[in-house]
Amino acid sequence: MMQELSVGQELAIAFSLMLIIEGIIPFLYPQRWKNMVQALAKIDNHTMRIMGLVSMGLGLGLLYWVH
Repeated sequence: MMQELSVGQELAIAFSLMLIIEGIIPFLYPQRWKNMVQALAKIDNHTMRIMGLVSMGLGLGLLYWVH
């Protein structure tokens, strides 16, 4: 039987999963991660905002589709 989770518990689970996923690449490929961070630092703010907006849109769309 599944237990009902509170919104806070669901957010904690989502945040934990995000940290795990975000940590995979620096753990497995630290030099590639450093190179990517250096390349990202050279991108202008407008492009970075567009990338963030697209990422949020994709995440929202995936969440809507899954849920």
